[in-house]
Amino acid sequence: MDIRMPSLKLSATLSVYFAKQFTMYVLCMFIAITAVVYLVDTIELLRRFASKDNLNVLLVIKMAALKAPEISQKIFPFSVLFGSTMFFTKMVKNKEFTAAQSSGQSIWQFLLPTLFVVILLGFFWISVFNPVSSVMTAKYETIENTALRNKGNALSVSSGGLWIRENIDTGHSILHSRSISENGEILSSVTIFIFDHDDNFNSRIDAKTAKLIPGYWELEQPIFISRDGIPLKKENSMLPTQFTPNNIQDSFASPATMSFWDLPEFISLLENTGFSAVKHRLHWHSLLASPLLLCAMVLIAATFSLRTGRRSSNLTWVLTSLFFGFFLYFMTDLVYALGLSSRIPEVLAAWTPAIVTILLGAASLIHIEDG
Repeated sequence: MDIRMPSLKLSATLSVYFAKQFTMYVLCMFIAITAVVYLVDTIELLRRFASKDNLNVLLVIKMAALKAPEISQKIFPFSVLFGSTMFFTKMVKNKEFTAAQSSGQSIWQFLLPTLFVVILLGFFWISVFNPVSSVMTAKYETIENTALRNKGNALSVSSGGLWIRENIDTGHSILHSRSISENGEILSSVTIFIFDHDDNFNSRIDAKTAKLIPGYWELEQPIFISRDGIPLKKENSMLPTQFTPNNIQDSFASPATMSFWDLPEFISLLENTGFSAVKHRLHWHSLLASPLLLCAMVLIAATFSLRTGRRSSNLTWVLTSLFFGFFLYFMTDLVYALGLSSRIPEVLAAWTPAIVTILLGAASLIHIEDG
């Protein structure tokens, strides 16, 4: 007896058609949601600037534009969810899904073009869009710190050690340390440059260590060198500071300002200098899990739309997708917070939402196909 298995793939023409239609729905939904969020964010920035004397509408529009890519990264998975729901509902309503089934195609064969599209979009998102977004987010944070927060302090870490710029009463200081203790409270091989308000060099301090205590750097064996080069040695000295161990950690470049390609090196740098890299490592794994999360969104959308799409209105399933999207957003934030607090490993916190969602979606679709 000649037993023939059904074809494991759709025809090339049908696959391209489904892929084009699906991409159009997702991108249209993404553009619509991004436009709404951009408008809301612009209004929020105008509200924040309302209490400032230097209100500049053009600056507000520029800041909103610089922030838009970061917001886009957060809403893109939900754009995929909502766009997929609209696409599958339309396929069922127009009996295109029924026609595919009648030709011997399974649900999984029907889904292959859409899954292929979101995987490509996911890799494009983290490899191309994310680096562009990180640059724009860094510019946004720079403008926000100066225009809204009046924040002049800055901190950076490199292979050469730690650099801290801080505003003081007489001008500003720049501190450099070659190494840091594990808790970030004791700096070694410290050099501090003091400048006046006109950026003129005032003095220099070399110290064996600098210990961070509330409100001060406690300098061990400091040598004060004045502008004319005369050194003055002391056993110990106290230098006022606004920094604490917590806000030193928070002053590092935020994960959103680091591209996917730069994060691994920066994570190693933080760990080698004695600082926690949990926040940056969690963000990197979340980016890495993005393609899988997008696939999960497609499966969930298919579950909602293909189960009873012919017996319910489009609005019903759009609202169902919205509800699930917000629920998933809440759960993702909850797991992410557990990862940030180190209650669960970063890898687990980043990958759990995607893996759990894709398992639920796959199980539901298997149930649908089995009748």
